[in-house]
Amino acid sequence: MDFNRTKGLKKDSDFRKVYKHGKSFANKHLVMYILDNKSDSTRVGISVSKKVGKAITRNKIRRRIKEAYRLNIDEKVKNGYDLVFIARVAIKDVDYKNIEKSMNHLMKKANIKLDEQ
Repeated sequence: MDFNRTKGLKKDSDFRKVYKHGKSFANKHLVMYILDNKSDSTRVGISVSKKVGKAITRNKIRRRIKEAYRLNIDEKVKNGYDLVFIARVAIKDVDYKNIEKSMNHLMKKANIKLDEQ
């Protein structure tokens, strides 16, 4: 298992590029922007607005999104994409399992999930 496949998307300019040139997919809890980055690694960014709640709430949601990605998506997604997940306000009343389901739904919608054996 290669643990260095997914990197973090950190710079504001990287986020802006994904928003401007990427394709978006959405459901009730999350919005996902996706952009082909023409490399062999996938980078992930997470954005949780102040509208969602105070810092404690936002950090909890950010951790849940990260964990859902790490456990369910990381090894099963095609390489070479920049992904940005944006939490919607409705996510603050949702448990981890539903965040996981929302994320899987977006991956299938975007058609970047590898076929599962």
